[in-house]
Amino acid sequence: MTVGGILSAIVVGLIVGVLGRLVVPGKQHIPIWLTMVVGIIAALIGTAIARAIGVSTSGFSWIQLAIQVVLAAVGVWAVAGYWGRRSVSR
Repeated sequence: MTVGGILSAIVVGLIVGVLGRLVVPGKQHIPIWLTMVVGIIAALIGTAIARAIGVSTSGFSWIQLAIQVVLAAVGVWAVAGYWGRRSVSR
């Protein structure tokens, strides 16, 4: 993977994380940096899933984006649940 590929994965991941956070209803009490990390991970896993099911990942794909956003929403929801319980138990 090239430096440009890594940078583009980070940028797409940031956008996917924010979109995933918007999809989850209610207020999530997690820091923005954690949302970004979840988005980056969701973007990478979403691309792998899209490739595995035969979606073209070169260029822009609505299907790939939908997979990434759904994964980011699930990730934000899971992390927000854990983060909320973790901060309450202090």
